[in-house]
Amino acid sequence: MKKIKVLFFVLTTFQVVAQNTGSSPVFVKSENRWVDSIMQTLTPDQRIAQLFMVAAYSDIKKQKPEEIKKLIKKYKIGGLIFFQGGPVRQAQLTNYYQSISKVPLLISIDGEWGLAMRLDSTVEFPRQMTLGAIQNDSLIYEMGKEIARECKRIGIHVNLAPVVDINNNPLNPVISNRSFGEDKYNVTRKSFMYMKGLQDEGVLACAKHFPGHGDTESDSHKTLPTINSSKERMDTLELYPFKELINKGLGSMMVAHLFIPAYDTTANQASTLSKNVVTDLLKNQLQFKGLVFTDALNMKGVSKFYKPGEVDVKALLAGNDVLLFSEDIPKAIAEIKKAIARGDISQQEIDDRCKKILEAKQWVGLNHYEPIKLKNLYNDLHNINAELINRRLTEQSITILQNKDNLIPLKNLEQLKIASLSIGYKRINAFQKMLCNYAPIVHFGIDRNAGKETVDSILKQLANYNLVIINIDSTNNSPAKNFGLSQQSVDVLKAVMRNHKVIVNVSANPYILPKLDSLQYADAVIMSYEDNNYTGSLSAQLIFGGISSKGKLPVTASPYFRIGSGMETQAPIRFKYTIPEELNIDSKNLSRIDSIAIKGIKEKAYPGCQVFVAKDGKVIYQKSFGYHTYEKKMPVKNDDLYDLASITKIAASIASIMKLVDEHKINIDNTLGYYLPYLKGTNKEDLIIREVLAHQAGLKDWIPFYLRTMDKKGDYKPGIYSITQSDSFPFRVAEKLYMNKNYADTMMMRIIDSPVSEKHKYKYSDLGYYLMQKIIEDQTKTTLNEYVKNSFYNPLGLPTMGYRPRERFSLDRIVPTEDDKKFRKQLVHGDVHDYGAAMLGGVGGHAGLFSDANDLAVMMQMYMQKGEYGGRRYIDSLTLKEFTKCQYCVTNNNRRAVGFDKPETNKEKDNPVCDCVSYLSFGHSGFTGTLAWADPEKQIVYVFLSNRVYPDVESNKLVKLGIRTAIQEVIYDAVK
Repeated sequence: MKKIKVLFFVLTTFQVVAQNTGSSPVFVKSENRWVDSIMQTLTPDQRIAQLFMVAAYSDIKKQKPEEIKKLIKKYKIGGLIFFQGGPVRQAQLTNYYQSISKVPLLISIDGEWGLAMRLDSTVEFPRQMTLGAIQNDSLIYEMGKEIARECKRIGIHVNLAPVVDINNNPLNPVISNRSFGEDKYNVTRKSFMYMKGLQDEGVLACAKHFPGHGDTESDSHKTLPTINSSKERMDTLELYPFKELINKGLGSMMVAHLFIPAYDTTANQASTLSKNVVTDLLKNQLQFKGLVFTDALNMKGVSKFYKPGEVDVKALLAGNDVLLFSEDIPKAIAEIKKAIARGDISQQEIDDRCKKILEAKQWVGLNHYEPIKLKNLYNDLHNINAELINRRLTEQSITILQNKDNLIPLKNLEQLKIASLSIGYKRINAFQKMLCNYAPIVHFGIDRNAGKETVDSILKQLANYNLVIINIDSTNNSPAKNFGLSQQSVDVLKAVMRNHKVIVNVSANPYILPKLDSLQYADAVIMSYEDNNYTGSLSAQLIFGGISSKGKLPVTASPYFRIGSGMETQAPIRFKYTIPEELNIDSKNLSRIDSIAIKGIKEKAYPGCQVFVAKDGKVIYQKSFGYHTYEKKMPVKNDDLYDLASITKIAASIASIMKLVDEHKINIDNTLGYYLPYLKGTNKEDLIIREVLAHQAGLKDWIPFYLRTMDKKGDYKPGIYSITQSDSFPFRVAEKLYMNKNYADTMMMRIIDSPVSEKHKYKYSDLGYYLMQKIIEDQTKTTLNEYVKNSFYNPLGLPTMGYRPRERFSLDRIVPTEDDKKFRKQLVHGDVHDYGAAMLGGVGGHAGLFSDANDLAVMMQMYMQKGEYGGRRYIDSLTLKEFTKCQYCVTNNNRRAVGFDKPETNKEKDNPVCDCVSYLSFGHSGFTGTLAWADPEKQIVYVFLSNRVYPDVESNKLVKLGIRTAIQEVIYDAVK
């Protein structure tokens, strides 16, 4: 509700103020006692000095504190503009400079995209062109407020932003993506929101570059650009946003170094130095009463034609209030005094401008100046709100320019063999990393100047894929340098598109689009505007439907992609990867998970683990801790695979059974004997499948099959195992250990002959899943591992989930389990830990599945979404409802659902999860130290994976310490 009120206030303010022409700047007050008192203490020379804002640096190589000190102490200059450096160094210098100044200094910075435009180790917000694509302008207001908060924290009072130039020239070398775009209304709306955000937080905004720097092909830093537009064109187009912001309380304005014959034909005279532009147009005609800044007076647009001191006088005579980046203060003051003596300007005019500056100083709080607090400065400048705003801005900006046959978001993943190609980087980038959360993808990278041999090699390898996702990155913003795009890059793009279905993500300035002249032939084109971690992550999520597309192109980049282009996509269909604050959850609360996970490692409950949390379909926590083993050689990564143990029951067997129920191939109220005729005449014949899967059928808990394959000395009995694989010994049990193909029948006979309790009391058992595997395979005419792979894992895009991981991954991706000294006599690594499943070649109905936490969470999310995920239905919702409800909780005191575990309601019994979960929740745990849990009521998916059985299974500290439930409690407390 609070956010709605803020948005209403912003929009209402825009409407009301828009009608209030001639509005005074925000800093004008009726009460000016502080201003008057300061004025009385200043000499005429010091009043001149107040008009100067001098360049300062916190960059160690560039800083000249002794020079600045002299200007402050001797001449009493009015302010500083900080350029390159670092936040802590700048804060320290600011405190020092303020401490020696007679009048508190007005501090400014060019912070168009935040402090990061000038300072290292600070937050970088999107460029204005990126923001121009956003349809929700209130986000820019929030950005303005956040930038203002960061400015204030570091002692900055004026942010020389926003850029309100209308960039209508693709060849503009200096404005370009610093502009909101080419539509004057869009530029105006967004400029206002940025301005208001800054000023609502007490930082003076400065619109630039008056009267409009958008239609130039040269850089005023290097020369004096010419604008040949008529007054009529300037008035209706370039001046439009400036006029609107003036009417809405804009605090300050920066005048550009431009030669505009329509206003002033004086040769080599920039608009900054033109009385026609500054006084007649800006101050008199447009009635701007705020502070007027010159653009930097060291820029070639003015310094090329006028000497230091001379240029300052001309700027002052033109009507400017603040002389920015003067190169020679003593000379400038001397020349200004001469101008006063000549009658070119009066002391009263100097005093009026000085007073205006002091009024601005009072408005920003310098009448109650306090030094910057250095403690926690870095953390305060990197607050989580800034990251949340950055994410929202980026997400709302990403634009789909082309989407043939609604290719985005990708569906039917099992039909796709996907490669990603980075044209610009060889290394794996954020874009490619995020893609891997959604599907199995092979990555390629090529730099812009790659040789023919390298290009040919990659093109040859790409021939094996039917979809290539291309990311255009590592570019620049210079039209003169072709935006950093090589002909080689263009040729590679064309070559790939000739032979493949292609999605192209352009992580670059939109004016690069004409250079990519084959883009119209791509199957899909995404404009993500910038090349950073936010755009990389979110554009990848867009491709798979983790987020929707809402952005619109803010400029006409090419005849094919014009302003306003942008296709919206449907609501998200897969996980979105974000931060807790998007759901109003404090990251600090979830960070308690870290300490619990690390405690488990320190207590040697497990050498490492993965923890995954999703809420409302959004991934808000995904971390890995520790190492594969206690030897600490291999750190656990998010995409490493763990042995899921009994979670296999719900992620493989139960998934298959539910699908077969939907297809009317299995009825869980039928008997085992109905589907397995060879059970007739046995004590298993009449067991009801529902009871078997709810552990209510009275089956024995497990059978240690391996014991009968070994003699009393612990040696393998002859004929059962071989050290080499063959037709007779096809089933891999472990390294150099293969089982006889007929021994599975022996195992099955032992299950059939095992006793069944007559009372059919609740007893957890693996044995029923051996039988269910047979039923599934008989009904599907394929193996269980192939069936679940083709029915679930491939369509869902789960590259790590599956049986027999050694066949798909290198061992450094697979976390080992037990150092098995009893049976396999080796470290179990890449083979299933469960003895029985191992003897079946790694594929069991009860065990054998491996996965990372992300892929397992997708499976749980699909269950929680009533059988649907990625725009596709896998299981009927009624079937899932039946399978996930408690079956015998009332009559038999059994908490189990059909295959799924449920929370324990009997307080005297052990609970697999914390008491905080809802009764609708369901999931399963695994002997190796795993847990997967979904809560439809709270919309939470929680996955914990570990190898607590390393190096042996004896000490179950994971359970004794209550690690999994403690983490779950943290999650639910944080959500509250």
